[in-house]
Amino acid sequence: MPSLAQMNGSLHLHNFYIDKLKARQEQLFGSDPDLAQLLDNVAEVLSEHAVVLAEDIADREDDDQ
Repeated sequence: MPSLAQMNGSLHLHNFYIDKLKARQEQLFGSDPDLAQLLDNVAEVLSEHAVVLAEDIADREDDDQ
């Protein structure tokens, strides 16, 4: 099982790449809508995983108290 620090690092990376994907998706929307949609889908999957990860972190922090 990963440590709390590893989980927080993973969450940070998820959020970093979600922001990157969304920014790139906005740039491509006019010129390549299919790629923009693909990037949006990937960002959505990462966002869903980030929510679960954040919940796991919160649960773990509650258990440590």
